[in-house]
Amino acid sequence: MGRLNKVKKKESKNVKIKRFRSWFHRGEFIRLDIQSIIMAVFTTLTIVTTIVMGMLIYNRFKISNKETLISSTQGIIDSIVDKMDSDLLNIRQISNAANYNIVQQYDVSSQEFNRQFSLLYEINSDKIQSMALYDNSGNLIASEPIASEKDNVDVKSQSWFSMAKSEIENIHFSIPHIQNLFEDGAYKYYRVVSLSRSVDVNDGEKPVSGVLLVDMKYSIIEETLDRINKDSNGIYYYLCDSDGQIIYHPRITEIDRGIFKENNNKMAKCEEGIHELEFNGHKNNYIISSISYTGWKVVGVIPDKVQTVSIKQFRYYIITTVIILVMMLLEVNRIISRKISRPILNLNESVKAYEAGGKNDIYIGGSSEIRHLGYSVRKSYEQIEELMQEIIRQQTELRKSEMDALQSQINPHFLYNTLESITWMVEANKNKEAVFMISELAKLLRISLSKGRTIIKISDEIQHSRSYMNIQMARYKERFKIRFEIDDEINDYCIVKLVIQPLLENAIYYGVGNMDIDDDGEIIVRGKKIDNEIFITVEDNGMGMREEEVENILKDNNKTPKHGSGVGVINVHSRIKLMFGNEYGLSVESEADEGTKVTIHIPAIPYNESNLTNLEKQNVERKVENEKK
Repeated sequence: MGRLNKVKKKESKNVKIKRFRSWFHRGEFIRLDIQSIIMAVFTTLTIVTTIVMGMLIYNRFKISNKETLISSTQGIIDSIVDKMDSDLLNIRQISNAANYNIVQQYDVSSQEFNRQFSLLYEINSDKIQSMALYDNSGNLIASEPIASEKDNVDVKSQSWFSMAKSEIENIHFSIPHIQNLFEDGAYKYYRVVSLSRSVDVNDGEKPVSGVLLVDMKYSIIEETLDRINKDSNGIYYYLCDSDGQIIYHPRITEIDRGIFKENNNKMAKCEEGIHELEFNGHKNNYIISSISYTGWKVVGVIPDKVQTVSIKQFRYYIITTVIILVMMLLEVNRIISRKISRPILNLNESVKAYEAGGKNDIYIGGSSEIRHLGYSVRKSYEQIEELMQEIIRQQTELRKSEMDALQSQINPHFLYNTLESITWMVEANKNKEAVFMISELAKLLRISLSKGRTIIKISDEIQHSRSYMNIQMARYKERFKIRFEIDDEINDYCIVKLVIQPLLENAIYYGVGNMDIDDDGEIIVRGKKIDNEIFITVEDNGMGMREEEVENILKDNNKTPKHGSGVGVINVHSRIKLMFGNEYGLSVESEADEGTKVTIHIPAIPYNESNLTNLEKQNVERKVENEKK
């Protein structure tokens, strides 16, 4: 029994040795080693790359989030400043009207003075709370709405009065305060911003000096900032003067009670711009902008917690994404390493067999690199042929792409110049002209796209040309004239899109564009139907061309220099011939210093769905035939 066990153990040992030799001979031992190395390398690269990418994305998001918050806050502050400038300008204009049109024009004791003073208040009662005129001694001369002055009111001790007397050349703005000058039957208290100025008063024959007071309703400022702060998502905006006194704050009640603190004194000393400061243990971003004339400052505050909340949410998202991505990539790495290691020996054996004179049966499998090696040996000549066919196909597609690109091309310089013209019109307050230019540009782009179609109605093509010329006329300041004489009967016939515009562009750039206004430059577009054919002409009285240029302009050669839209003329000619046949296209008549006439000759094909389908199909077939030739 013991001898039998020894024999079995010896056989088992021999079997293991043979199995090991078999594994080594077949390369399985090596393959396992390769797989483990590949797996380790891929795993390390995956983890390191994923973590680094996650950190970069997180850091970029942090910076981008901050920039976005600052940019949006800056935009809102600019809108606040514009609104406040407009509102304060209105109040200054009311003060100016009261001074120059009433106080300096009429005697204060006259009925006309009282009537004009009352009328000015009634017209602007939605903006101002009250108006009053005092003499230098603080005695009330006139007020609106009509009210009696409170007892024991020392006007001369109030800041708006003393500021007006000390600096007589300026209008002075007070901080918001409760108006306590007049008796109010409703016993209401109104919060106002006082505008005061020193004025000359006509009182009989002896002119005296006084102070004009206009109380602006504080609700104008409050409503504007309340509305913006309501939807600010944690960001808030407040208003202070140059001394740091708060004019408006969304949390003014909490500030007054000492519950909340604001960095307004520091902000009053800061210049306009973006500041990152630490306050109460938090690093906040402050955006400051000044309101002209008053010295007031609008401050937008981006609290640190607003940035932190969104960053924390994104941090959890990044961590979760990184973990999931690492797990997925580890599994992918395991599969890839197995696919790379297993086919290596199979490929090696098949290559050896082929080198020994065997048939061309190279093993193809595993990763893309190994498959590529197999294809490289087994299909070298086939690949060369395929590459040649691919080159031919790519060239064909390139020609198609160039044709389609030329067909739908809009000169970027033209678009840029048009947008520049619109910008100039807006800046010059020529809003009607700017709206017209934008409308024409929209029509131009809509017809240029045409839902991807090559064939459109003649009426649409004419509209495209009108829009183009309207834009050009505005740009060239009507240096030349344009006339469209198109018979209505051809409007609903087919035409290849964007064939008239290149001819108009040529007529401008090489015809009438450089002529003086006195030269009466003119472009005429005519369209008519003769029998079963349509003729559209673009004629100008510009510089014209020499006979040699006319003969070669529609030929694809170098005898006539072509640049800009010169290439577009050949393109138009080719596309018409390609769509309708060789008997159609362009013809050119020109004489130096007399002008040029280009005629588009196409068949009269009604515009309907059936004809559109047939024309597009014929166009594709002709392209294929031309490519074969």
